[in-house]
Amino acid sequence: MAIQSKYSNAQVESIIAELLAVLEKHQSPTDLSLMALGNCVTHLLQKKVPAEAREVVAEQFAKALSRSVKS
Repeated sequence: MAIQSKYSNAQVESIIAELLAVLEKHQSPTDLSLMALGNCVTHLLQKKVPAEAREVVAEQFAKALSRSVKS
């Protein structure tokens, strides 16, 4: 069963393009880019996800990330 997002591809692609543009603007090497993006994820989890759900959401995110690099 395919996962259906509540966000359009256009919305997602627009945000991705902007994030990548910022990294490019700063000529950020891959390791720094990953560090900064990881810190953004941590910030979002801490500020936007209830404490009791953070670990589960983080695990789901990590699994999705892992699956995305396998394909």
